[in-house]
Amino acid sequence: MENFRFSMPTRIIFGKNTEREVGTETRRIGSRVLLHYGSERIRSSGLFAEVTGLLEAAGVGYEALGGVKPNPRLSLVEEGIRICRERKLDGILAVGGGSVIDSAKAIGVGVPYRGDAWDFFSGKAVPEETLPVGVVLTIPAAGSEASKSAVVTNEEGSFKLSLNVDLIKPKFAIMNPELTYSLPPFQTAAGAADIMSHVIERYFTNVDHVDLTDRLCEATLKTVIHNVPIALAEPRDYDARAEIMWAGAIAHNDLLSTGRVGDWATHQIEHEVSALYDVTHGAGLAALFPAWMQLTCAHDLKRYVQFAARVWGVEEDYREPEITAREGIARLKAYWKSIGLPASLPELGVPSDRIEEMAERAVSNGRKVGNFVPIHKREALEILRLAS
Repeated sequence: MENFRFSMPTRIIFGKNTEREVGTETRRIGSRVLLHYGSERIRSSGLFAEVTGLLEAAGVGYEALGGVKPNPRLSLVEEGIRICRERKLDGILAVGGGSVIDSAKAIGVGVPYRGDAWDFFSGKAVPEETLPVGVVLTIPAAGSEASKSAVVTNEEGSFKLSLNVDLIKPKFAIMNPELTYSLPPFQTAAGAADIMSHVIERYFTNVDHVDLTDRLCEATLKTVIHNVPIALAEPRDYDARAEIMWAGAIAHNDLLSTGRVGDWATHQIEHEVSALYDVTHGAGLAALFPAWMQLTCAHDLKRYVQFAARVWGVEEDYREPEITAREGIARLKAYWKSIGLPASLPELGVPSDRIEEMAERAVSNGRKVGNFVPIHKREALEILRLAS
C-alpha cells in the first residue's frame, strides 16, 4: 500500500426531500450566488421554482445561468465568470449532474484568477483560490458532487481536458434519489457505466497489498450491477436509485484511491472521442473499456482473474486462468449491452476514419497516459481499433 492523504470536505445531505435544505446550506457559502444549471428540464419539473423559492426564503440572492451541455463548454464557463465578477457574487450553486458541477467548478476558480480559466486545464497554472460551490444533484454518474475533478471542453480546437485539485471539491452536496426518477433509461445506464468506470480505473493497479480498497471497489461495482436493472424496470424504486446515487459519490471521492495508483488511460482516450463527436461520456467509456481490458489483460492476469471471480462470479479455471480473465471482460461488456449501452464506437456514431487522430491527441504534448500499463500512440490506436 502507498502512502496517502485523504480529505472529504464536502458535506453530504442525503435522502428524501433534502433539497428543502438548499436555502440554509447555500446561505453558508454566500448571500448572493450564481444558480447554474443545464437544460430547462429543471423548470418543467418544478425543481427550479422550488430551489429559487427556498433561496429567497433564506435571504439568498441569485443570478441564473443555464444552458450547460454534456461535455461542458469553456464559452459558458467564461460567461459565468463574467456574471460572477460583474454582480460580485459570493458562490455558485450547481443544480444538475456532472457537467453542470464541472462547469461551476471551472467558473469558481476562474473568477479570482487574472488570466484565462483554460490555463488551469491546459496545465499552465494551478488555482490557488476559488468561489465556493454547492450542489443539488439530479444525475448520479460523474461523481463530481464530491470529487476534486472537473472536465471542460474548449470549442477552439475541440480539446477536452481535466483539472484535479482538492481546492475545487464542493462545500456541500444535496443528494435526493427522488430527483432521479425522471431520468431517461439511456441516461441512467450511461451514468452507471460512468460510475463503474471510475471504480475500474482505480481497481486495476500495480500496487500490492490493497486488500481493503479492492473489496470496497468490488462492493461498489456489485451494488451498481445489481441495482441498475431494478431502476430501469421500476424508475421510481427509491432504494435502487439511492444505492446508485451513493455509489456514484463513493466511486469518485477518492476513498477508493487510498493507498493505490489508478490507471485513467481509458478516460483520457474517451475525452478525445467525446471532444470530437460529443458523445455521452459514460457511453463512450462503455465502448472503450472492454477494448482496454483486452489489451492489458496479460499484464496482470491474477488481478483480472480476481475481477472476474469476485465481481462477476466466474468460476476459476486454474489450469487456464486466461479463460477466467477473458470471461470477466466478456461479462462486463454483456452487462453494459444488456442495460442499453453501445458495444462499439460506431454504435455511437463515431466512424473509424479518425481513430489515428484521436490516438495522437490522447498522447499529445508528452502527456503520460496510463499507470497500470503505459499507453503510447500505438496502444491507444489499438484500443480504438478494438472498440470500432
